[in-house]
Formats: sequence, C-alpha cells, structure tokens
Amino acid sequence: MTDSQAAAPTALDPRPALASAIVDTLVHRIGKDAQAARPHDWLAATILTLRNEIIERWMESTKAAHAAGAKRVYYLSLEFLIGRLLRDALSNLRHNDEVAAALASLGVDLAAIEEIEPDAALGNGGLGRLAACFMESLASLDLPAYGYGIRYVNGMFRQRLDDGWQVELPENWLAHGNPWEFERRESAYFVGFGGEVTATTSGQVHWSPIEAVEAVAVDTPMVGWRGKRVNTLRLWNARAFDPIKLDRFNAGDFEGALAGQMRAETLTRVLYPNDSTPAGQELRLRQEYFFSSASIQDIVRRHLQYFGDIRTLPEKAAIQLNDTHPAVAVAELMRLLTDFHELSFDEAWEITRATFGYTNHTLLPEALESWPLPLFERLLPRHMQIVYAINARLLREASKVDGIDGNAIAAISLIDEGGERRVRMANLAFAGSHSVNGVAALHTELMKKTVFADLHRLYPDRINNKTNGITPRRWLQQCNPGLTGLLVEAIGEDFKDDAARLTALAPFANDSSFRERFAMVKRSNKVTLSTYIKDSMGLTLDPDAIFDVQIKRIHEYKRQLLGIVEAVALYDQIRSHPERNWTPRVKLFAGKAASSYHTAKLVIKLANDVAKRINADPAVGDLLKVAFVPNYNVSLAEKIIPAADLSEQISTAGMEASGTGNMKFALNGALTIGTLDGANIEIKDHVGDDNIFIFGLTADEVAEKRASGYRGRQVIEGSRELAQAVNAIASGVFSPDDPDRYKGLMDGLYEHDWFMLAADFDAYAAAQREVDAKFGDTAAWGRSAVINVANMGWFSSDRTIGEYAKQIWGVM
Repeated sequence: MTDSQAAAPTALDPRPALASAIVDTLVHRIGKDAQAARPHDWLAATILTLRNEIIERWMESTKAAHAAGAKRVYYLSLEFLIGRLLRDALSNLRHNDEVAAALASLGVDLAAIEEIEPDAALGNGGLGRLAACFMESLASLDLPAYGYGIRYVNGMFRQRLDDGWQVELPENWLAHGNPWEFERRESAYFVGFGGEVTATTSGQVHWSPIEAVEAVAVDTPMVGWRGKRVNTLRLWNARAFDPIKLDRFNAGDFEGALAGQMRAETLTRVLYPNDSTPAGQELRLRQEYFFSSASIQDIVRRHLQYFGDIRTLPEKAAIQLNDTHPAVAVAELMRLLTDFHELSFDEAWEITRATFGYTNHTLLPEALESWPLPLFERLLPRHMQIVYAINARLLREASKVDGIDGNAIAAISLIDEGGERRVRMANLAFAGSHSVNGVAALHTELMKKTVFADLHRLYPDRINNKTNGITPRRWLQQCNPGLTGLLVEAIGEDFKDDAARLTALAPFANDSSFRERFAMVKRSNKVTLSTYIKDSMGLTLDPDAIFDVQIKRIHEYKRQLLGIVEAVALYDQIRSHPERNWTPRVKLFAGKAASSYHTAKLVIKLANDVAKRINADPAVGDLLKVAFVPNYNVSLAEKIIPAADLSEQISTAGMEASGTGNMKFALNGALTIGTLDGANIEIKDHVGDDNIFIFGLTADEVAEKRASGYRGRQVIEGSRELAQAVNAIASGVFSPDDPDRYKGLMDGLYEHDWFMLAADFDAYAAAQREVDAKFGDTAAWGRSAVINVANMGWFSSDRTIGEYAKQIWGVM
C-alpha cells in the first residue's frame, strides 16, 4: 500500500504502518477500539483500509480512459456472481502477505475474517459466474469496461434442506451494509411502464408512461490482476419518485401510502422471480426492462458527455448482451435514438446493430425468452411499436433471399404466431446485433442448425464462437494456494500473468516425486473439505476415497439424476459382491433448483433420501458415501473444487452450451467424466483422450433417437443394474414414509427419457468402473491429473476476453 493509505506509527506505537492504518479505520470509521472489536468489525476495517488504494487506482483508470478517448465495453447481465471480494482484491493487488502480517500483529487471523464476508447474492450459476470472470479479465487486460446489472437485495435465495427438501429463504447479504459499494446519486434515471403513445403534428412520437420508478446507480470496483486497472460494476437500485403519499398516510391508509415504494423495491428484491404465474412473468419483464433501460440511458449519457455526437456511438461503445435477459435494450436504444435524438429509423437501426453484440447461452427453447404479446404491449407500448417496425424491416429483407420460404419467415419473425402470440427476445437480440456468438465450438455449430437456423441463413456471417473461460486468479491462485505454491516451485511464476504458460508443467507428469507432492496437496484439500462437511452436516468422509463431485444448478438436462441412479446401482453391487476390491467413493452433490421447478426439487429430495439410506448402512461402510451439500454458492465452490478427484459433466449431449465448472475442476487437477457436450469436447482435445473419461451418445445420436420415437423401457428392461436401481427407487426403498414419492419420476424414464438417462446409463456405469481402475493406479491417476492442470491455460477467461475484444468489440 502507498504511504498515503497507512498512518505512520508513533514512537509509542511499534505496530507496522498498515496495522496502525487498520486500527485508525476501526476507530474512526467503525467506531470501535481494538479491545471491543468483533471479527465483523475487523473485516470492515480491513476492507475500508484496502479500499483507499483501490479507489485511487479506480480513479486513475477512469481518468486514463477519458484522456485517451477510449472505446468502452458495456457488459449487460442479469447476473454477476462475484462471490467474496476481499480475498480477490488482496490477491490481485498482491497484498495477501502484507495484510495478513499486519492483522496478525493485532491478534487477528485474516483467513478467519475472510470467511465471514457474505457472498454477494447477485446470481445463480454459470451465467453469473462467467460474467464475474469476464469483469475480472477485462480489468486484468487493461480494457475500460462497465458491467451493468441489478442490485438484488435478496438475490436467488439461501437454500436450506428440511428433511431433504429444498426450502428457499431470503439471502440477506446486505443486512449489515456493503463496504465495497458506492451510491451515485447523480446517475439516476427515469424508467417508465405502461401508459400510451401519441404522435405530435410533426410526426414526433411521445410515450407517456402511467407508472415510473427511479433507477439509481450503485458502483462496485472490480480489481484486475496486479491492480493494472479497476473497472466498474454498476448495479441499479429502484426507488419510487414519491416514496410515501402523506395524504393517504394521514388518512390512515398506511399500506396504501407506501405502495409505490414497495412496488419499486420489488424490482430489486429477488433474482428470477417465479414466472409460473402471470404476476411473476410481469415482474421478470419489469426487471429486465428496468435494468436495460437504466443501463442504455447511462451509456448514451456518458457518450454524449465525452464525445458529443450520438452518431459515433458504435465507435466508442461496445454493448454485449449476456443471454436474452437484456435483449429489450435493443428496442430501448432505438427508442432513445428516434424519439429523443430524432434520428431516422434507418440510421438508428444501423447504429444499434453496430453497437450491440449478443451471446447465446442455451439451445433450450424455454430458456430463449419470449413474452406474451399483450403483457409486453401493456407494459412497454412504445417498445412494442418499435419491435413491430424492426420486424417489418427484417421480414421484408428475408423475403428477398432465395430459399427462405414461409416456414423460414415464421421462424425468423420477432413475433411467434403459433398459438399464443409472443415476442421472441432471442430473435430480437440476434436481429439487433452485428455479432452473435456461442460459447463452445459444438454449441455454436448447433446454434446454426437448430434455434437460429433460418436467421443464420439470412445473416450467414453473424454467428461466431467464443469458447468460455474462467479467471485463473480466483479458480487457482485464490481457492487453491497449496497447488499454486507447488506450481511456482516447479515452473516459476510466469503462469500467474499468462495461464497459457502452465504447459511448462507437462514434463512433471512423469516425475514421481512431483506427483507425490501433487497428491499431498490434493489430500490436504480433501481433509479441509471433509472437516467442513463434518462440522456442517455431521457426516464423516474418508479423504483417501475418490471424491466424485457434481455441483451445479439442478436441471434435468444436467442429469444429477443419472449420478444418483448410478449411486444406487453401485450400492446394490457393493452389497451383493462384498468380495470385490471396491474403490472407496464419496459422491458429492450441490446446487439449487428454481423455486417453481418441481422435478428438480424432487431430485434434491431423492439425493438426500439415497444419502440417508447408504450412509447409515454398515454393509457398505466407507466404501460409498453420498452427500448433498446445501446452499451452493461461490464460496462453497471454492472449498469443493480444489478437493475434487472426479468432475461430473454428464449433461445430455447437445444441451449444455459450454460449462465453466468443467474448466475449474480440471485446472485444479480433477479428471472429467462427461459426455461429448459443450466445452468437454475442447477439454478432451487439450488434455488428450487418455486423461478424460468420455461416455454416452453424441448430440447427433441424441437427435436421431428422439426423432425415432425412442422410449427408455426397452433399455431399462435390458439392463439388470439399471432396472434394479430404477425399481428400488420407484417402489419406495429410499422413501419408506411415502413409497410412491418417486414413482412418477421413474415412470418418466420408461415412457419418455427425453434426457437419455436410461440410454446412457450402461456407458456411464462402465466409465465409472474405468475411473475406479485408474484411481487404483496411483501413478496413472497422478499423471493424468497433472496433465489436466498443464493443459487448462487455454481456458482462461483472459483468452476469451481477448477474442471478444479483437473480433467483436474492436478494443484491442
């Protein structure tokens, strides 16, 4: 830290300058002396002291961008799963040892106070964590950028398990304030809903919303590696313009007097409200427009402030839409350009398309958001007009292209006319962007053949691939210091600045001494995780067992159910054949199910029911343990991933866009068991066929089976292990209190098996036995684990962001 951030010790104060600065902050900012301070006081004092340096670097970064007239990247995402920030900032500023020593001189353990920092509840899974990795890489690559999202008060939810059932509780991460954030009162914008649209005699369009809220910016600094740049994560808070109606309050209508403020606060209360009801759908659309409108207004305001001419917007701003959630921003920018800046529709459209890029993250039709047309038109009447105008232009253009028939026109249209008329947000994002990218090679090719086949025919040069990446700072250096230290000993520190240099580790895969030390680091991480699970769940684990891990959002296509059914089959085999030399195994699950997703919540309950039975059975002892670890978040992932031996990436082929968990596990020395889906394919290409366990149907084979009318019954009846496991689950063996609890879930495998669980089961079980055999060969397993680490540098988010910057945004 600089001298300006640390109070000099006096002759009577022998403590280091930094320790004195922390104590000074504790006294003057927190209002506590060292004797009375509690761990949360020390945490706040440490953050506020460190923040001084971050603020100076933040201001320097902003001033440098302004002085250079730099083009900025604006990343719009409904999720930013940033996790805890103290360890991230300390690591990237290279202050870990310095701050740890200063706190130790005060009798405070840095690691202990880091653990009590709450996770920011700003996301759910891979989408939000990707956005956080990208923000860190943008700063690390010294690229001026803003992230835009919503400042959720409660976020997704805190997951509790009551008798194995998921219970959703508020995630009160802001209950005691947030020392990282800064409210920007000057950056506040009017966001309207409903009302009517009129035209003046001169033809100018005017929208008069019937309801409005104020979007107020709250900024969080995002620190890059070595503090090279500090960028801004700008999150929006919602406020009513009239927070209390005093006349109604004084008349005794206390609830009515506060209704406007409560309605505004609802916009920022939770992530992904239950949209199975009309009210839930409306709230989610309101959220998406709220943050998109505020963000676009802010971008336009900043551009005009520094560059003056709205027509140069594409030259100075690159706006990236992270999935379809912010797609309404396309219509919002068109509204501002035409209604406020009085550009012609054609000129506004060219500016809009040149400014936006769109990243698609899913091929699931239900995840390609669409809104009932009456709802969209009622909430956003001006935007509905603009969508129709864009659509007219789009369809006229399509009609002139040879080979695009009526069916293709219907697929290209922004309005889905099949059944209930709906506004297709993915098509709007595609049409309104100059670049549309997938996030893994297979995913990108499938985009061209499936969900965007006809739009791709219309714009054959628009779709491109940018395989996802992860930041190695958080997912290696911070979460796995033991392995990081070992790597530094072996190959030096160059990989910290360029993850591609991890390839220098490859020769050490054949060094038995190095493999032994590598295995010791892994076992130490497993002991740490085992201690956490013992303390939090009361379950004792064997750190010498293979830790087989599947942690991710609970969804049928991700096939946690496949892992559970195979665990039941393995349980049966161990009991039936105790004479065999079984490899001890711990199967760990974690993840949240959407509150309205009944099947996913039932899978969580099944995992817990299976765990209860297996873990209490002395016939298997430590040969098999199963645990579902509650409340999965970034901090929990940071504990589990370094301890994993086996990474489960077993989605139905063709359904996982990319995955980033697969990259995190492999970077930490776990071997992957998975299908040829998403980025698994590219991981296989990098680590080699002998260092990954691939099984199951390919995406083309899945499509062929579905087209052929496949049902799972014949497969189940032809597989003894599968049939026994399915029948045990269906008959109530694991749910004696409710024998029919899982009957419908298992019947679905017989009659439908859309996600190919039965079809892939035997191949998956066989691959697991290959895992057992290899884990028993210590040298072979260690060699493959080291090779995985050595070849994961390509999956750094620095590489991904570099490709975006050069090929889409034009900022490198």
